[in-house]
Amino acid sequence: MPSRLFVNLPVADLPRAQAFYTGLGFTLNPRFSNEQAACIVISEHIGVMLLVKPFFQGFTHLPVADPAKGTAVLNALECASRDEVNGFVAKALAAGGSTPNRAQDHGFMFQHGFADPDGHQWEVFYMDEAAAPRQF
Repeated sequence: MPSRLFVNLPVADLPRAQAFYTGLGFTLNPRFSNEQAACIVISEHIGVMLLVKPFFQGFTHLPVADPAKGTAVLNALECASRDEVNGFVAKALAAGGSTPNRAQDHGFMFQHGFADPDGHQWEVFYMDEAAAPRQF
């Protein structure tokens, strides 16, 4: 069973992307960072690899999509409360992100989100699992 998740994101401007994610409070792992990539540590088991587009292209034979024009994936981060969701989105806005969608309250789940400067979307949510419907 896999033990860690690394989300690999193509970026146009590595210093800008790195500043954005460290501005959210995440840390840089310099051991796996250079002029082509930055390893951002989200948690013990989750990392984000920010890869300049030509370097990213070396890992796939498919064209690299423009996340500002289409969505291929929504990354989701769970928070401990609604206030933490709002605070995290505010931090993303202050770091140079945007909010592509308005916050949504589903009763058992509250979600909001942001897009990083390259357009990669992140959903930030709080969920009360005990209050969730049996099937979601």
